[in-house]
Amino acid sequence: MSKFHLNIKNLVQGEFKKQRVNIAFVFQVNCPGCFIYGIPIMNELYRAFSSKVGFIGVATAFEDFEYNNEASLKLLLDSGTLVGETQKYYNTNYGLSNYPETLNFPVAFDEIVSSEEFINSDKIETLCDVIPNFDNFSENEKETIFQKVRSHYSQIPLIAETFTMNQLRGTPSFIIFDDNYTILEQYFGHQNEENLKIKLNDLLS
Repeated sequence: MSKFHLNIKNLVQGEFKKQRVNIAFVFQVNCPGCFIYGIPIMNELYRAFSSKVGFIGVATAFEDFEYNNEASLKLLLDSGTLVGETQKYYNTNYGLSNYPETLNFPVAFDEIVSSEEFINSDKIETLCDVIPNFDNFSENEKETIFQKVRSHYSQIPLIAETFTMNQLRGTPSFIIFDDNYTILEQYFGHQNEENLKIKLNDLLS
């Protein structure tokens, strides 16, 4: 089974206490859907399961780096200040410039590195290792794939490691994993809160 790669710069709020079952919520500050559909669910799960489940929010960035950064995250956590498209959505629809909820769970900022740092690390090999039957490829085939992956990521100026290493489809994403960081379940986009509660209860039992 796949491993969850939690590569964070630092914890901006709270403390991540790893448990037998854990859930990571990966979001962007400039992502209205993360605020509409993601944070309220994560807050409710934290209220219901924080004594038994490890929680970590990871603010990431794969676009709009002028908004999706650690400074914007700190503004959100300190005062509820919104930025970019998220601010536009809440201002247009509700006349709000601040988020009406607090983030009650521990939150970190993703590790952001340059493309040069990323392609010169062992992370390219880690990404390739998850390709089905990669071990059975010839050395020449492996090297060809390495070069293609390096070429792809060399064109991306800044790379968020948690987002990239887990090959997430977008935000919001929920990843449930165990104390060995083995992924137990993964979700992308708008989720049903009750389904997530049922899944956590099943895993805890």
